[in-house]
Order: sequence, then C-alpha cells, then structure tokens
Amino acid sequence: QVQLVESGGGLVQPGDSLRLSCTASGRTFYQHSMAWFRQAPGKEREFVASIVWMGGMYFYADSVKGRFTISRDNAKNTVSLQMDNLKPEDTALYYCARAAAPLTTNNDNTTDAYDVWGQGTQVTVSS
Repeated sequence: QVQLVESGGGLVQPGDSLRLSCTASGRTFYQHSMAWFRQAPGKEREFVASIVWMGGMYFYADSVKGRFTISRDNAKNTVSLQMDNLKPEDTALYYCARAAAPLTTNNDNTTDAYDVWGQGTQVTVSS
C-alpha cells in the first residue's frame, strides 16, 4: 500500500521561504502525477500545485504562481514544494497527494482526482 509522508512545515515570518517534501513508498511513484493541496481552518481543501508523472509540466494555483515551485525526483520517490515570499494567507495544513490515474498529463485540480494523501504538514506565516 502506498503511503505519503510530508515534512518541512513550520512557523515563519512574511517574506520568508520554506521547502516542503513528500516521500512516497511503493514502486509506482514515477507513474503518477503528484500534487500539493492546502486547507486553512474553516475553509475547503484547495489545490496548490501539481507536476506530471515524468516531470516537465507544472500547474499552479493563481494565488501561488511565481512564488511556489513544485519539483520531483522519481529516483528518490520524492516531490517537493519550494515556497518563497510567503504571506499570512499561505497559512494552512499542506497535503501531498497522488493522482489516481497513472501516466496522465491532465491538470485535474479537484480532490477527487487524487487517491492517496499524506497526513499533512502545518505551515504558519505570521509576524
């Protein structure tokens, strides 16, 4: 059974940077697009960024475009999210997720398109 484990969250000030990492178990990581979602208290879980299974294609929410960068290393079964110029509105629990369908390049940013989720890592941006 595939498991995803996130790390790298923390408390930072506005303008700071953080790098989140997600490590996957299993042998089929390289076949699936991966994404980051986030959920703030009292709000629905929202799409942040995704990267297709072979890399080279990226999708971002408008709210993070130009500040966040998603990447993956299929040899290490990891996907990362580099977050720069963080803002208080970026405060949320960040989740790593695996796309249910393998070998696709569609940008489906709905939670229903992802079948495996990590436990989340908290990011708090506050002065």
